[in-house]
Amino acid sequence: MATEVILPRLGQGMESGTIVRWLKSEGEAVEKGEPLFELDTDKVTQEVEAEASGVLLKIAVTAGEVPVGQTVAFIGKEGEDVPDVASEPAPAEKAPEPEAAAEPEPAPVEEPAANTTNGRVKASPLARRLARERGIDLGSIRGTGPEGRIVAEDVERAEAGGPSTASVPSRPVPTGEVQRIPLTNIRKTIARRLTEAWQIPVFQLQTSADMTRANLVVAKLRERDPDVRVTVTDLLTKICAQALIRHREVNAEFTEEAILLHPSANVGIAVAAPQGLVVPVVLSAERLSLTEIAAVRGDLVGRARDNKLRTEDLEGGTFTISNLGMYAVESFTAVLNPPQAAIVAVGASEDRVVPVDGELVVRPMLTLTATFDHRAVDGAPAAAFLQTLKENLELPGLAL
Repeated sequence: MATEVILPRLGQGMESGTIVRWLKSEGEAVEKGEPLFELDTDKVTQEVEAEASGVLLKIAVTAGEVPVGQTVAFIGKEGEDVPDVASEPAPAEKAPEPEAAAEPEPAPVEEPAANTTNGRVKASPLARRLARERGIDLGSIRGTGPEGRIVAEDVERAEAGGPSTASVPSRPVPTGEVQRIPLTNIRKTIARRLTEAWQIPVFQLQTSADMTRANLVVAKLRERDPDVRVTVTDLLTKICAQALIRHREVNAEFTEEAILLHPSANVGIAVAAPQGLVVPVVLSAERLSLTEIAAVRGDLVGRARDNKLRTEDLEGGTFTISNLGMYAVESFTAVLNPPQAAIVAVGASEDRVVPVDGELVVRPMLTLTATFDHRAVDGAPAAAFLQTLKENLELPGLAL
C-alpha cells in the first residue's frame, strides 16, 4: 500500500506551511531521508525529507498553503494505485476567472532557456521566491549567475521589463512607480514579533570596552587555527554565555505565572538573511571553546544566507547578540527577541582617545548597548551583567 506523505509539524505552534516547490517529480525514485520538497513556514524555508523509499507516485498538492497533517503526495512501488485526494490550493494559487470566453492567441514558440538541467530551471532560492511572489515564469528568464543560474537581479530586471542578459545594464524603476512586495510568512512573523516586543516595558544600559586584548586573542587564534576563522562575534558569544551563567537573572524568561531562569546559555546571533532577519542559536555556548563556537556560528550563518536553516536551528534561544559593527555603526539599540529577557547590541570597534593611568592614549573601543525586559530583570543585576561583559572583554582570560 502506498505511503502517504503528510505535511509535518516542524515546530511548536505550527499550523500550516506553504509548499514552495517539489525537488522530485512524479515517477522519480525517492530514497528515505532524501530532500522531497521545500516548505515555507513562519520561521524558515527548509527542505522536507522523505520518510520512505520508493517512487513518487503522485503529488497531491503542487504548491501553496497546506494545513499540518494534510496529505500532499504518495510514495510506493512503481505502478501501485493511489487513492484520489482532493487538492485544495491556497487562494493565491487559484487562477482568476476569465472575463469572457475569448479565443486565446497561440503562444509563441521559444527556444529552451540556457539555464535548465534535465528540464529543471537553475535558480537561487531568493530568485525562486521573488519569481513566485511576483508571478514571473523562471523559464522565461536568462540567468546571469554561474553556469546560467538565475539570481535575484535577473528576476528584478524581468519584472521591470528590461533585458535579462548581463551585457545590458538593468533599467531603473521609473520615478514615482510604487513597487509592491507581498509579505512572506517569515516577514509576517518578524512584524508580529516586533510588535509584541514594543509592548514590553524595557530599559537600556550602555558601556564601552577596551578591545586591545580581545583583538589580540582573536588574531592569535586565527594564526593557530587558520581553518576555523574566529571572529569578535565568537568571542562575544563565549563571553556573553559565561556572563549569563554567572548572572542567571538575565538568562531569563517572563511568564504570567513565574520567571524562568534557564540552566544553559543558548546564545542567538541575529543574521540578515535574504528571506529576512533570522536568529540561529548556538546551544550551550558556555560549554564550547572559541574555535567550537566559530565552527558552529560559521555553519549557522552560512546556511542562513543560503536559506538552508532548519526549524531546530532557531529554537531554544535564551539571549541574543545583534552586531552591526561591520556596517560602521557606532552604537544602536536592539529590540528584544521575545520571550528572551535581554539582548545586546554591538557597535563598531573604533579608535578613541581615552585616559589610562593618568595619560591620554588611543585604544580600540567597542560600545555595548543592552536592552532588558524590566518585568524579569531589575536595574542592579542588569548593570552587574553588563559590567561582567566589559571586564571579560578587556581581560578575556577571565572568561576563557
